[in-house]
Amino acid sequence: MRHPLLALMCFAIAQPAASQSAAGDWPAYGRDRGGERFSPLTRINRGNVSRLAVAWEYSTGEAAVRMTQSVSFEATPLVLGGTMYLSTPLGKVIALEPETGKERWVTDLAVKPISYGDFTNRGVSLWADPSARAGAPCAVRVIVATVDARLTALDAKDGRRCPGFGENGTVDLRRSLRNPPFEMEEYEVTSPPAIVNGMIVVGSAVADNNRTNAASGEVRGYDARTGALRWTWDSVPQDSTDPGWRTWIGPEAHRTGGANAWSVLAADTARGLVFVPTGAASPDYYGGERKGENRYANSIVALSAVTGKIVWHFQTVHHDLWDYDNAAPPALTTILRGGRRVPVVLQATKTGMLYVLDRETGVPVFPVEERAVPASTVPGEEAWPTQPFTTGIVPLSPHRFAPDQAWGPTPADQAFCRERVGKLRNEGIFTPPSLEGTLVLPSNIGGAHWGGVAVDSERQLAIVPVNRILAEVQLIPREEYQRRRNESGYRLEGSQYTNMRGTPYVMRRSILFGPSGAPCSPPPFGSLVAVDLSNGAIKWDVPLGTVAADGAPGLGSPNLGGPIVTAGGIVFIAATLDRKIRGYDVETGQELWSAPLPAGGKATPMTYLGADGRQYVVIAAGGDGGRFGKSDRVVAFALGR
Repeated sequence: MRHPLLALMCFAIAQPAASQSAAGDWPAYGRDRGGERFSPLTRINRGNVSRLAVAWEYSTGEAAVRMTQSVSFEATPLVLGGTMYLSTPLGKVIALEPETGKERWVTDLAVKPISYGDFTNRGVSLWADPSARAGAPCAVRVIVATVDARLTALDAKDGRRCPGFGENGTVDLRRSLRNPPFEMEEYEVTSPPAIVNGMIVVGSAVADNNRTNAASGEVRGYDARTGALRWTWDSVPQDSTDPGWRTWIGPEAHRTGGANAWSVLAADTARGLVFVPTGAASPDYYGGERKGENRYANSIVALSAVTGKIVWHFQTVHHDLWDYDNAAPPALTTILRGGRRVPVVLQATKTGMLYVLDRETGVPVFPVEERAVPASTVPGEEAWPTQPFTTGIVPLSPHRFAPDQAWGPTPADQAFCRERVGKLRNEGIFTPPSLEGTLVLPSNIGGAHWGGVAVDSERQLAIVPVNRILAEVQLIPREEYQRRRNESGYRLEGSQYTNMRGTPYVMRRSILFGPSGAPCSPPPFGSLVAVDLSNGAIKWDVPLGTVAADGAPGLGSPNLGGPIVTAGGIVFIAATLDRKIRGYDVETGQELWSAPLPAGGKATPMTYLGADGRQYVVIAAGGDGGRFGKSDRVVAFALGR
């Protein structure tokens, strides 16, 4: 852990969008700016959740648009002051009546349907200008970052662009990047910006496995009134006096791209901090051109919202070779340790580990130790010799897997999977990619993933969805790949290949499935886990969903999407391939309710109190055009009147 302490800059400017919201509102992606995803509402509770039924549905109209690639509708709607706000992958920003789903206004920012790497948008942010008179134009603003990297401010009242913001209400986020993208789709924005004390802080999503000098992943702060750029922080150090500079080794190391923050950021308005989860430096699976620890990549970085300067940082993976981005949003909460209330930041990771860090210093609250990990056998690569392991909280996904553990629904599947796993380099988590092929567990989709964490601070519980499936990664010398690429059967069906330009290798990656299409890892393939934050123990661990057509329980499902938790004692989550939303007892993990969706809810739900006195639970059930299905519907559930 490295955490150079700079001056902690705190200032007492109110955060109007949060302070003016009612207890029944959901005014930010994680409900609060810190991302706990906890609602104080109790009208839906363990005694009546089984009676939830569809109250209304709304279609964005985008399911009918012909696309050449998968598009994923993953927005978490917001509710503030009696209006619901959401956004779509193709650039629509929509205001609805929360009790009926009736449109109030729609602004179309017209995203062109080109081949974005992750074609999605996870929602908008809201900000109330403390200097504006009530009811004035743009007194409350909807801030949206479209997938094509435009930052736009709209009047929350009518959806019109705010004229004093940027150029006609918009800022181009591709301007002035250290490494400009070669193509538009190499650089995008998929998550709503953080807003802290009048500063919009925005990250980016980068196609980070295509070349060594991929588009750079600077995090930037913009004035919420004017759109003026106030600061830029680069996760690949450009200043030789920065302590992180010397941890990037090689003549091209400081030209590395990626190491970007594509997930949702968390904000601490009282301390004037924004918490940035960074990902892997480019390219994901070979670091020969960026040797060293690669400090600030794969890290949680606390920045001053005023200046963008580092206050502290903690690295979750050194010299990443596995695509172990910090995909989950950080969650800010307060825990009890030794009778003392400690403000912390929680970071769930693709490695299946949950880090609990002191919010003011970055020091681990639950122990973390550096352990030796396997060395690389790939010419030109130097894997970092140790990695940080949580010792106070056990991993939420397995870190070791033997060939005789391989699973299959039939003897043929089991035999196939055991043979395939047995041929791979396999020394547990952090076994580096190899020329013969390496077993990667958790896989590149986790462990924990971008669905993130929900926190019940009263019960001291963190709720984490995880995946437990295997992947294979192989590095193929470029000359060999070029020589054999046209040979019959060389390109394995179901594998993903990337060129990793600037390196000697082409990467091949695939999830391990048997002949029947079932995962080679044993069930449950996906789980929902509750961690007791008072002592680090696992309170419960239950299968999440199912992959069986007959709904057979216990199998679990690979999942992408997040949970929320309520004071009524319910955890709500969709996320699964079986296209359902579920409600679980937060104390026991017992499934209390489920309902079918038109497509997979590959998103995080939310809940709010309507003007009619009913509590609603809402999910964007958009799927992704693939195994999750395809839809453009927002579905709201409520109890009968």
